[in-house]
Amino acid sequence: METRPQITRSLFFLSIFYGGMVCIAGVLGNKQVSLGPVSEIGNWLGVGPLAVEAGIFAFLLLVSVSSAVAELHGRGIASKLVVFGFVPLITSVLLSLLVLGLPSSPSMDPERREAFALMMSGTPRIWLGGIVAYGISQLLNVTIFSALRQGGGRLLWLRAAVASVLSQVADTLIFVTIAFYGVFPIGELLVGQMLTKVVLSIVLVPPMIYLFVALGRALDRRPAL
Repeated sequence: METRPQITRSLFFLSIFYGGMVCIAGVLGNKQVSLGPVSEIGNWLGVGPLAVEAGIFAFLLLVSVSSAVAELHGRGIASKLVVFGFVPLITSVLLSLLVLGLPSSPSMDPERREAFALMMSGTPRIWLGGIVAYGISQLLNVTIFSALRQGGGRLLWLRAAVASVLSQVADTLIFVTIAFYGVFPIGELLVGQMLTKVVLSIVLVPPMIYLFVALGRALDRRPAL
């Protein structure tokens, strides 16, 4: 009799949560947010007030979840989670293109129609940059996090922060270069985005990794699904 592999409650929950964050990150990225303390650092460094796309908060959740899965279930499972994340990511892009291509209802408020088109549309370079940056940065995060653990690192918060910082630097380099290189000078944008993401990674990822690991262990105390 064939037996099905068991899926733990933590993996089931974190996978669903991960897929949702993959989809919402691109939507949130349409808003630029300015963070007071980080902007002050930018002024001090001479790069002006710093702004970052709001999608970074969803991406830091992705980083924390993939690291938590690596901690609970190993690097292999976490890497598969990242790869499977391409499915909702690419599907959401294709659905956005489909909806944008369909004619709007005549009864739709013109301002809402224009706002939707402005928010959801993007150039092919931006779509491509987002997809490539997601895959490389998330796999890099899992690889670094797992390597630090194998190297004897026991400080969960430190491993998560280091992996997040390095992966977010890679994410910024890849996305900004693919999306905007040759369109306008990208040096100041790269510095500002990297600095903001590094600060947010150091501040937000350590507590989130403890939260997700603790939640996963609590869920796994119950029988598998």
